[in-house]
This record gives sequence, structure tokens and C-alpha cells, in this order.
Amino acid sequence: MKWDSYIKGFRNYLRLEKSLSDNSIQAYIHDIKLLVSFMEEEKLNLTPKQIKLSILQDFVMWINKTGLNARSQARIISGIKAFFNYLIIEEIIESNPTELLESPKIGRKLPDTLSFDEIEMIINAVDLSKPEGERNKAILETLYGCGLRVSELTNIKITNLYFKEDFIKIIGKGDKERLIPIGKVAQKHIEIYLTNIRNHQSPRKGDEDILFLNQRGGKLSRVMIFLIIKNLSEKAGIHKKISPHTFRHSFATHLIEGGADLRAVQEMLGHESITTTEIYTHLDKTYLRKVITEFHPRYRDL
Repeated sequence: MKWDSYIKGFRNYLRLEKSLSDNSIQAYIHDIKLLVSFMEEEKLNLTPKQIKLSILQDFVMWINKTGLNARSQARIISGIKAFFNYLIIEEIIESNPTELLESPKIGRKLPDTLSFDEIEMIINAVDLSKPEGERNKAILETLYGCGLRVSELTNIKITNLYFKEDFIKIIGKGDKERLIPIGKVAQKHIEIYLTNIRNHQSPRKGDEDILFLNQRGGKLSRVMIFLIIKNLSEKAGIHKKISPHTFRHSFATHLIEGGADLRAVQEMLGHESITTTEIYTHLDKTYLRKVITEFHPRYRDL
């Protein structure tokens, strides 16, 4: 089967026009070679011009039988679609057989969350007798109290704290600014940190306005925030997979469970689309059952 020239052209297209990494290119080429293997197994001696939707649907069934999970199947199908899009661009084929090809339903992965009690356990695990204790407590209170991305947290500037108005200014994705309400608890711990710790540090050049500093006076790294949370979670005896983003997920989930407007949560999280925020509308089944039992007239006890 003479697909080598098409695969070679696709490889060059991915490298030169799409500027993909070698690993990504290899993954795409692997997808096309899987299709070739399927046709060889089925004794189908076809060129790309002869491929019809029905052939690709049979291919999808074939990879399904290999036991690959839905996410892996969807990735392979995405690679096949990219290949046929390339053939259209190069005018090798006139119609795209993948236009109506469906991928398996993956579903959106629900983010891990912590209960309010678990968050308090982690925050209470901070050792305030250590120099970094006040800083770490302020970090956790700010993460949970404002629902920040970890990069937004590490880039908070002292000049962007507007405590009189109960707001902080954040630079989010795409350098977009947004104002986020900040509660009195987070404010209190930031002020304690600023007064007792931060004021006695010598900031590194360029980091003079950065709020949270490491022991050398430089801006904290994303990895450092992750390690702080990981260590405190273990100390608190919480055996979930927890990252800085877990605090952001928990912030949004707790707001929505409490009845917050989805648009307001979208604004605070800095999401471009409301559909991104909608993932946080997942609720614990026990909570849902409790709500419907309490409020729906047909579920009330007779």
C-alpha cells in the first residue's frame, strides 16, 4: 500500500507549517499508520482518494475492539481528521470523509474539590512558628478566598491590593486584568505577612512589588506553591490528589453550591466562556438528593 509519500508530506506539513514538536508529530504519524494497518488487515488496497466515511467508521470500531479508552480513541480520530484536512489543503482529495466522523463521548472530567472542613484542616496545618508560616497561611487564604490560578497568585503585586475597597487586581491569561473581591480573613493574613515577614526581607531586583517572596527575596515558583500544598495536605491527613488548582475548583464549587450566579463566578474566575465555568456546576449526589427532597413538593414526606 503506497501511503508513504502521503505520510511524508503530512510529516513535513506538521513540522514546517504547524511547527509541532517531534513527539506530537510522531503521535499524528502513528495515528495514520494505525489506519494503514487496519486496511492491510482488512485487505483494503485503497488510496486516500478512495477512503469513504464507512471505511473510517469501520476503523473506529476496529480501534474500539483493541480496548483503548474513549480518550485515546478520540485522540486517534483527531489525528486522522488532521491528516485528511491536510490532504484537502494540498488538493490531494476533493471531499473530506472525516467531516461526519464522530468521536466517542469522553465527557468533561470533573475537577477534584475539597470540602470547607478539609480546606480548614490544610490551613490549620501551617506551622506559624516557622518564618514561612505566616506567608503560607496568607497564600492558602488568598488561593481559596479569591479562586486564583497559581500563576495569578505568584504574580500578585503589592500595589494591586485595594483593601479599602475589598478588591485585588489580578493579571490573568492573555495579560487581561480583572478585579476580584477579597474577604477580610485573607486580608488579615496578608497584612500580618506584610508587617511581620515581608517588610523585613530584601526583595530581589525586579521583584520589589511582588507580594509573596521566597527566602531569597525572589518571586515564588509554581512548583513551590505545589510543594507547600502537598506537604500541608499530608500533614493534615488528607489523602486526595491536591494541587493549587484544587483550591480554585473548591472556591468555584462552594460558591455555586451556595447559590452564586454563574455569570458572577465566571467573572471572578476570569473565564472567557460561560461553558468553562459550567463544569463547576457539578454537585455531590448526596447534596442534590438533599436539595430535591427538601424543596420539591413531590419529594416531601406525606
